[in-house]
Amino acid sequence: MNTNNKPKKIQLSLSKFLAQSGIASRRKVVDIIKSKVVRVNGAVINEPGFKVSEHDIICVNNAIVQSEKKIYVLLNKPKNCITTVSDEKDRYNVLDIFADVIKERIYPIGRLDRNTTGLLVLTNDGDLAQRLSHPSFEIEKIYHVRLNKSFTRKDMQAVREGVELEDGIICVDEAYYIPQQTKAYVGVVLHSGKYRVVRRMFEAFGYEVLKLDRVGYAGLTKTGLAVGAWRHLTQAEVTYLKNR
Repeated sequence: MNTNNKPKKIQLSLSKFLAQSGIASRRKVVDIIKSKVVRVNGAVINEPGFKVSEHDIICVNNAIVQSEKKIYVLLNKPKNCITTVSDEKDRYNVLDIFADVIKERIYPIGRLDRNTTGLLVLTNDGDLAQRLSHPSFEIEKIYHVRLNKSFTRKDMQAVREGVELEDGIICVDEAYYIPQQTKAYVGVVLHSGKYRVVRRMFEAFGYEVLKLDRVGYAGLTKTGLAVGAWRHLTQAEVTYLKNR
């Protein structure tokens, strides 16, 4: 009998399976497993690295765990909407936008501050989230900035050469005046994911950022996506992001 054509079992660690199924975060899942409340095919397993596949019956506190459907969403985040999923002030956040539409628990990849608008990817795929968040993958981000006054050519050149901030030098890939606008409108392309990095760059030269909009993220654009609107990523887009 030739068994070469049998489909291979996709195996992953028990902790990863439970985290991807939405039970808890990867870190909390480890504690759950070690508390001996997880069974795989009827046997108690307390080792987070234990290998499981889609054919195994996995229970937590005697309830069967189903592998969660992967969701990938692109949102054009509106102003006055925060990206933290837990807020002690109970302010409007990005998850409120999907509350009545998407039943799976999804999370934003990275952050945009409250007053920044633009592209944000949300997913329940932990592997992709880690990939897009990690500095080593150098995810490109494009911002359009409106300043309180014209941006001088001297300062434009200085930004292109690198800006020294309190947490290091920030290098941009491109900096340019936005066509058909005044010189108070500037476009910036960079890979840094540091906190408020764009605002801090311009503040270092004495400018106030009146509006900040992320118009490009990891090769994705805002084409056809109004402020506050969202859409599911296409399979081609998901594949592209996973293979960057």
